[in-house]
Amino acid sequence: MAQRKDNLDSLYARYSRSGSDHDLAGLIAAAERLVRYFARLYTGGTAEDVLQAGREGLMKAVRRFDAGRGVAFATYAAHCIMGEIRHHIRNEASYYRPGAIKDLQHKIDAYVEEVLKEKGKPPELAEIAESLNIKEEGIIEAMRAGLVSLEEVDLKQIQSLRYESFRLPIEDRIWLEEALSRLSKMQKKVVYLLYYKDLTQSQAGKMLGISQRSVSRILHKSLQKMAKMMKV
Repeated sequence: MAQRKDNLDSLYARYSRSGSDHDLAGLIAAAERLVRYFARLYTGGTAEDVLQAGREGLMKAVRRFDAGRGVAFATYAAHCIMGEIRHHIRNEASYYRPGAIKDLQHKIDAYVEEVLKEKGKPPELAEIAESLNIKEEGIIEAMRAGLVSLEEVDLKQIQSLRYESFRLPIEDRIWLEEALSRLSKMQKKVVYLLYYKDLTQSQAGKMLGISQRSVSRILHKSLQKMAKMMKV
């Protein structure tokens, strides 16, 4: 990766001196690796529209780069490419994403930004997975969420690499959120008051204007519905 970074910097320096189309073409060809890296990271593939967004980011980097700022061209280009692809995805994303997956996507973004800032090059997929405690396949599937419907995302791939004390694994957080989303409004209220606010059934009944026995029945049906989801 270091050789690629140095190569981009030297190619940009050559182009900045000559301004020739030939040197520009060589720079763009060499930077295609970065474009494809971010396309795969953010979409799991290399769709032409995503690649085009990345290439637009590269051209912005070529036009706007200022060597006087003390940042390598390769690092600046990576930021621009990533930014354009992310902007494109935000415009194209139209499907529901569970909150746990949104949170994971933000963490992936933040980690890539952090590594770019510290090392001047993007992290490998294995490095992201290890840092965030998510399987590599899960990173790819999580980033696809929103661009495609949730039914097309293989949620079973989004799993933790290792158990962490006092913290639900990502797969359990996604399942819990999906299970809760399918409950009725009253069922959600009962579950929230009992398990998130730690109220007794009698206290929850008073807040909801129903009897303790009704709270018990609603809770029982809610847990049954969630248990059925677990078996699917």
